[in-house]
Amino acid sequence: MRQTGGNMDAKALVAWAKVFGNPLKQDIYVAKEMFIELAESGNPEGHTGLGFLYATGLSVNVSQARALIHYTFGALGGNSWAQMVLGYRYWSGVTVATSCERALDFYRQVADKVSQGVSFGGGAAIQRIRLLDELENGYTSGILDNDLIEYYQLLAEKGDVQAQVGLGQLHYQGGRGVDLDYKKAMHYFTQAANAGNAMAMAYLGKIYLDGSDEVPANNDTAFKYFKKASELNNPVGLSGLGLMYLYGKGVDKDYSKAHQYFLAAADQGWVDGQLQLGNMYFSGLGVKKDYKLANKYFSLASQSGHVLAYYNLAQMHALGTGMLRSCPTAVELFKNVAERGRWGEILMQAHADYREGRYDESFVQYALLSELGYEVAQSNAAFLLDRGELPMFNKQEALVRALLYWSRAAAQGYSAAQVKLGDYYYYGLGTAVDYETAATHYRLASDQQHNAQAMFNLGYMHEQGLGMTRDMHLAKRCYDRAAETSADAKVPVALALFKLNLMFSFENMKESPLSNLLDINETLGSNWDLYLITTLAAVLAGIVYFRRPQVAP
Repeated sequence: MRQTGGNMDAKALVAWAKVFGNPLKQDIYVAKEMFIELAESGNPEGHTGLGFLYATGLSVNVSQARALIHYTFGALGGNSWAQMVLGYRYWSGVTVATSCERALDFYRQVADKVSQGVSFGGGAAIQRIRLLDELENGYTSGILDNDLIEYYQLLAEKGDVQAQVGLGQLHYQGGRGVDLDYKKAMHYFTQAANAGNAMAMAYLGKIYLDGSDEVPANNDTAFKYFKKASELNNPVGLSGLGLMYLYGKGVDKDYSKAHQYFLAAADQGWVDGQLQLGNMYFSGLGVKKDYKLANKYFSLASQSGHVLAYYNLAQMHALGTGMLRSCPTAVELFKNVAERGRWGEILMQAHADYREGRYDESFVQYALLSELGYEVAQSNAAFLLDRGELPMFNKQEALVRALLYWSRAAAQGYSAAQVKLGDYYYYGLGTAVDYETAATHYRLASDQQHNAQAMFNLGYMHEQGLGMTRDMHLAKRCYDRAAETSADAKVPVALALFKLNLMFSFENMKESPLSNLLDINETLGSNWDLYLITTLAAVLAGIVYFRRPQVAP
């Protein structure tokens, strides 16, 4: 029996749910069979799914050649994920020859679709939480605790206007652990607007201007709220009126008034005002066409993260409109737009699964987004593999895979991943020990990204002559740079410099008649420096402990 498009779409949803373990129980082998059936029917989702499985070696033997074939069929069928995968692969040279133009073509197709779904609000916010940073630096995930939300709700119900506006914005935008819910947003904005808050009035205008499944669009009501907010000089209200006059929504089109309102909003730094001024100068709407001014306002709006600003700048760089054409800049901008698609929400689900101890499920979701080119997903997939928290892989296989993901994250500029690569080659994790390659990665993180840990590691390698000529002066310079770069490095650097001074002293004494007794490695063993630093750290901890304020009995 021939399957209809609806049946195939439903089967694809079930297959991905089985792959991710959300909302169904994870069973990648069952998902594989479903993807095979879909692909045999010519379904792009089926090809994309099989491409992912072959690329990652989940339930099948890794075959990048087969992965590329299936991804290509998926992309030709219009699948956004497959198009993103190919865009990233041609951009980074992953299993294919690097081609900026081909990357541009694939990323532009996805960015076109994402930009069409963006309202005047600027696009969905994506929570890019790095598990390594969260562990090492105590970064919060940005997700609001339920107790905190309940506290804000209590304040809001008691009439606290700022709490009402804050909750309204959270429900209007979604994210941070709060569901997008326009009805709840309206509830809180209405309370604050009735108390005279201009921002709440403006956001009510946005809700009624855009319209949604929960709240039908109503231009008259939108105009009323925007007008009230603009009379209080609120930039969101001013920009809202500008939009209504620009597009003739509920009022006669008036480019002059639109320009006036957008300018007033942009002067206060409001992103929508900047974006729309860029659009007016780009298209010559009521003003003389001016690509330099368009570029200026799009660039300003992009600094606030507006998806359409990235998209418009990408188009200008791709076509060379008002500037020299730059394929690399266009690709980076289109990639940014593509990564703001709704599938970015998988990042939040993967993080939630990780926090619940569902490590296999979390990893597979990060693995898919890694294929799509998300750097944060690549570093998080590597983090899970690095910690040996995945039952689906043995220790050695996990390290080999982690090395691959750290490499991809490092290539996209994540300095901690560059340091991790150095560690893997230094200690021989997932690869052979290679001090020269380790030093190369530490040097990249040190010189290009000013990473203090990399500077410290380079200092130690210069000191020991590992992968490079032994040089005490360069070692000291690296240690000093690490201390200057990060306050956290000051204590370990002080200990390292103390040890370095001891070594200088021993080196100078080698000319004496007692030189035969001063071969430290021979006398104390090759790891004497680690024992010394441990002892010094213990002494330092003891000093701090005994110098602490004593509590009187």
